[in-house]
Amino acid sequence: MSASGEITPIDSMVSGTDAESIRQALVNRLIYNVGKDHYTATTRDWLHSLAYVVRDRLTKRWMDTMRSYYRADAKRVYYLSLEFLIGRSLTNALLSLGIYEPCRQALRELGIDLEHVCEIEYDAALGNGGLGRLAACFLDSMATLQLPGYGYGIRYDYGMFRQEIHNGEQIEHPDSWLRYGNPWEFARPEVLYPVKLYGRIVEYADEHGEKRYQWVDTDDIMAMAYDTPVPGYDNSTVNNMRLWTAKASRDLDLQYFNEGDYVKAVENKTISENLSKVLYPDDSTENGR
Repeated sequence: MSASGEITPIDSMVSGTDAESIRQALVNRLIYNVGKDHYTATTRDWLHSLAYVVRDRLTKRWMDTMRSYYRADAKRVYYLSLEFLIGRSLTNALLSLGIYEPCRQALRELGIDLEHVCEIEYDAALGNGGLGRLAACFLDSMATLQLPGYGYGIRYDYGMFRQEIHNGEQIEHPDSWLRYGNPWEFARPEVLYPVKLYGRIVEYADEHGEKRYQWVDTDDIMAMAYDTPVPGYDNSTVNNMRLWTAKASRDLDLQYFNEGDYVKAVENKTISENLSKVLYPDDSTENGR
């Protein structure tokens, strides 16, 4: 990459869209990102390898798109939603980039079935129904229409629940969609902001005798960003969805830990991070509501 940030020929290794380029990229990602070879790789390993290969090609367009917005000083649309029901990202990205068939051919040459790989991808548990699907469709549409649009939401650790039916009754289980990691997102640990909760307002006079107010005795939670590229269909535009996760301002109370009270030592961390833990807890109790 040049000093100006432009893509140079050295980056062609992550931009090829023919079956042979993708096949070579798949093998490289399997080895260097997943840490496996074809003797030990599972279907999920191939899923992650393919996701990294596709993400590479999305990222090149993503960077180009973001630079074009900055150069044009474009006005931007920010869509804020508690839900983004984006669905499975792999198939959507393959179709948007127009590389579904080359990827299927590349995997076939490696003895892997693309449809089987796509089927085991976890559906990102970031929404419940109409609200989340509408928000996700807006993001897809803005990218397809080549509008500078961004999504802002919450990166839930668990969805509402995973459903099973036993003896005609619904049984709910935790929907741990992040159990195997999420190869589509980019963690942004440097994008970290304090969010204040509770506390009280104190009135005081400044050095000029003017009445002022200060928010004190707050419970602080840190919000950390994760970015996910959102491709437009059949064009080179890739927009951004930024999701926020709650992080504790302090991971461990060392005094309680040294006293042997391990539960109390992580209590504040647990309470803080519960904010982005589950998409809509059960509201049958007062605490749930």
